Order: sequence, then C-alpha cells, then structure tokens
Amino acid sequence: MASSPEKNASFSIQKVTRSEDLQGKKSQHAEEAVFYKNCRAAYLTVFKSSLESIKSKEQLSLVLQQAGRNPSQKTVNKYWTSQTATLNFDDFCAIVKQEKTATKTELLAAFGKIDKNNTGYILHDELYKILTTRGEKMTLDEVSTITKQADFNCSGKLDYNKFCDLYMATSEQCCKTAREKLEADNRLKQQQFGSQAETSSEGITLPVSKASPRVSRKTDHKLAPPKGDSRTPSRPSSAQTCKASISTTISTAASSNRNTKLIEPDTMKEWQCAQSKGCFYLEEDGEIISHKYKLHLPQRSTVCITIKPLNLRQVEGKSYNWLSVDTALYILKENETQENLQLVSFTEQQNKEMFGWKGELGSGVYWLLPFTTGCRLKKVKPHITGEAKLVCRGEDGELALTREFRAALLDIFETIDLDGNGLLSLEEYNFFELRTSGEKCDEEAWAVCRENFDMKKNELTRQGFLDLNLMEANDREGDPSDLWVTLLSLGYNKALEMTEACPFVIDIYAEKCKPRIKAVYLEAGSWQLNRAVCKSVVNKGEAKVMDGCENILVYSYKGGRRITSVIENKSENKVIIHVNNEQSKNCLNNRGLTVFAVEVAPKSMMVCQHVMPLNDQEEWLYKCVHSLLH
Repeated sequence: MASSPEKNASFSIQKVTRSEDLQGKKSQHAEEAVFYKNCRAAYLTVFKSSLESIKSKEQLSLVLQQAGRNPSQKTVNKYWTSQTATLNFDDFCAIVKQEKTATKTELLAAFGKIDKNNTGYILHDELYKILTTRGEKMTLDEVSTITKQADFNCSGKLDYNKFCDLYMATSEQCCKTAREKLEADNRLKQQQFGSQAETSSEGITLPVSKASPRVSRKTDHKLAPPKGDSRTPSRPSSAQTCKASISTTISTAASSNRNTKLIEPDTMKEWQCAQSKGCFYLEEDGEIISHKYKLHLPQRSTVCITIKPLNLRQVEGKSYNWLSVDTALYILKENETQENLQLVSFTEQQNKEMFGWKGELGSGVYWLLPFTTGCRLKKVKPHITGEAKLVCRGEDGELALTREFRAALLDIFETIDLDGNGLLSLEEYNFFELRTSGEKCDEEAWAVCRENFDMKKNELTRQGFLDLNLMEANDREGDPSDLWVTLLSLGYNKALEMTEACPFVIDIYAEKCKPRIKAVYLEAGSWQLNRAVCKSVVNKGEAKVMDGCENILVYSYKGGRRITSVIENKSENKVIIHVNNEQSKNCLNNRGLTVFAVEVAPKSMMVCQHVMPLNDQEEWLYKCVHSLLH
C-alpha cells in the first residue's frame, strides 16, 4: 500500500531531526575532544606523562600558562591550599575549564575603567601607582618590565589596545606551541592516545572532570587517584580497537530494592542514642563535599548506624529533589594515626530511604564518611521564570525578610544545627561560614554576635539567625547580592528551591554504652573514602576476569538501589578501558554518559561508575561491556 503524503512528510521531519541531533552530538564530542587534547598538550609540555602529578604552586602556575592562562597568585592559591598535596591531570582540566582565558573585549573593558577619558592610553606614572598599590601588588621592577616593551609603549604612556593584542597573541602562541610539540613527538602522541595517532570527532565522549581543587590528599599506592585517572582518551570506539572484553548483566524488578529490612526500632528502645545532621553540597565543578565525623565508643557494644535524607518542611504537592538522593555511610576504624584507617563496613541494609548497618564494634575511635553516588545529585539546567524576592519594606519603610526567604532560612538553620538542639554553637556556625564565605568566626566576633543577636547558653537561636541575615540586608541597603551568594553556596536556586544539596541525618544506637558523634570536617571525598568504596565493592561484589587479559578484573556490586563497578589493573602498565552501557534500560549513572573510557594506573584499582534506576517504580536492566583498548 502506498504511503500517504502526510506520513512521508512526517517521516522526513523525523529523519531531519535525528540527523540534526546526531550532528549536534558529533559537534559537542569534537569540541570536548579538542579541549582535552589541548589540555594534554599543555600538560605534556611540563610533565613526561599525564599520570604525573602537579607537586607545587610553581608547577601549577607554569602548566596553566602553557594552557594559555595567566594565573594570578590569588588564582593559584584558590586551587592550591594548605591542605593540597598534589593535583592530577583531571584536576588540571577542571581548573582550565573554570579559569577561562580573558577575551580582548574583557581586557579593554578593564583598562577602560582606568582610562576615564577613553584616550586609549594610560600614563606610566598612573600604571605604576595602580599596579604597586592595588589588588595583587606588583614590584616596581615587574611594572618596569611592562613599560619598557617598545611594542606598546611610547612617550611615557601604555597603548593598552596594542598590549591586549600582544597578550592575546602570546596566549594563543603558548597553546599552539604545546600542540605542535605533541604532534611532532610520536612517543608522546602514542603514549597518551594509544596506538592510533589521529583523534576522531566520533570518538568516546569525554567525561566531565570531578576534580576537587579545594582539597586534594595523597592517594594510597594501591588505588588509582579518586578522579585523576578517570578521564576519557579521545579515540575511536570501534571494535577494532578492543582486544579483550567482559560483559556484566544485572536485572532488577521494580521497587525490589526497598525490601531489605533494617533492625526494628522497638528492639532498640533501651539502647543509648547519638545523632548528628549534615549535608552533601554540589560544587560548581560537579564535586560533592560533605561533613565527616568521628564516632567515640567507650566500650565494646552492638551498634546500629543509619543514615537517611533529612525530612525538612514540605509543601503538599511539591517535589523535593534531595529526598530521592541515595545516601550511605562508610565506617572506618582509627588506629595509630588518621592516615591508617581500616574499613569496618558500610550501610548496605535498606528500609525505604534509610540505609543502615548493625554489628559489634570494639571501644575506640571510628570515622564515619558519608557518601552519595552523584547519580541524582548533579548539575541541572534550571527552568526558572523569575527570581524570588528576599527582602521587602514594610509600611514604616523598614526592611524585612520575605515570608519565602524566612522559610528557606529556617530550613537552613535546621540543616546546620547539627546536634538538633534548636541552637547554633560557634562550631556549628563555623561550618556554615566556611561553606558560604570560606572564613571562620572567631571568639571575639562571636562575642559581638552575642551582644547584638538573640542567644541562649552562648548559642545562636533561630530568631538570632534570622536577625543576622536581616542585618546583612540592611548593611547593603536592601541589595540581596550577598544573600544570594549564601543561598547559592548552600544549594538553592533563584526560586529558593534546594536543588544542589542534600541534607541528611545520622543516628547511632549502642546497646552497652553512650556513643558520641562529632562533625570534624566539611570537605570533598578524600582518598580514604575512595579506598573504602573500592574495598567494599571488591569484598562484596562479583569479580570477573577480562577475557584474554587475566590482569584486568571488573568487580560489580549491587546493594539497595545502586550498582557500583570497580576496575582492578594488576599489570605493570596503565590500561585504557572502554565502557559501554548502551544496552542498559531505565538506568542513569554518575558520569551522565552512556559510553566513555577510563584510564587505570598500573597496580591499582578505581571506581568505574555508579548506576541507579531512572525510575524506581519500573524494572531496570544494567548491561555493561568493559573492553580493553589497544
């Protein structure tokens, strides 16, 4: 039977749409491939291999310059803190993404603020004064180096238009030189991109880096760095590039992941309890940070430890993203030093949204490391029609907090009141300050708060917290800019919805003693947590040896509503593993990619991916093929 004109037209439109989508994806893949190639080129100008780490501020500054950036000392200090030990290649890529190269328009606009008369020139005397007294101060010799350049100086003036041209050309030349060096050196090219020399725009999509520039710790020699070697090489994913593979299939019925029961609360009525709240916060670069805790047990006892999303105020008919975020706790025993922590167990039993563990623990100090896969706590494009109003003026002309903002602040108070006593101690308040401003409030400043805001027993009340924020609005004469900085850093969007944070609550029950829990850090997932996740998967999961390559093992663990895979490389050489999830159904992973690749260092193991159901109410199928690339 002949097709109707309407059907033919519809089919043509569908083909065009699919073709446009494919072209869009190819274009995105190509852009990402070029970005990572440029990053590798810059990195290999300074280091012999992308597996080498940046070990100093000077190296960080140098490699950023090779990537066409011109980092100030303030920029370098932002990523290299007192706690930073090393930064790896993926950390570097994340920094390059964050620190965009300045455009000529932006540079001219900056000079234009100094050149009030728009002459195109700045007197050397004025330049000396500005550069040696403001911002990141330069020395007289450093300024003289600029003013002595004949290309853009004449008659005691700086021609800043020519200066900007030279700056842009120099920046591009750095990148070009690095690329040419990579292209000319077959050894480097082969080492970093495999046996194929050319990069295909139809290759594997490059994953979003999840480096944590704020805090980087030394990695265990048995483990690959948490994020450093999870990058994707830009190379074709054709079958010819794979010499060994392994397939894993796990099918899960709808809602069956909620059937495992924790210990019933009735049996713990006589047990002693300790509780603490905390929160997962999503960073701008996709990194997740959270509170970390110490647990003190005075004597051996049977304990039950649980974690679940915190149930804050809810409006009927409204959905709340954080309630669907997966949570877990890893329990580590502290021995002689903090560096020597041993995995005891983790919360794998489930009762609805709560995960827990029950067992016997000896007396001593334990670390509780909260964990979420990142499958459901990730960056999303907001669909917001307008910005919520934070402050308003009453009939008397005085500033006041809006009802919506007050409600959000009370939720924030509930989250940062870690011990749940309805008051904020200086320690609790400082976690809030570190998150929102990066600074701490000292005893002297806290005394000033005590004089001006409502406190009880030297702790800030809810009303005091509200008044503190109102004072900030008054200090800015109603300008809500600083208030929005606070809200955004706590995971709120411009509609006052918490979309990039997940508050949680931890409960500890002990049969024979009084447990004590204390939050000690608010930071990104450490190498200790990465090692604990890997070990738990290796201990509990199913191991498969890759066909044709006995030194490569893939471990798959299913617990509750998540599946985690870990790759172990027992060989003496780094390997690149291609990961294909195209046959999976109703699944989402923490990388946000169906097909990607990971690089595993020699004699190490690393988390490959975390997978969860897209819809809990439907059956989900995890079908993943891991292939070794040449």
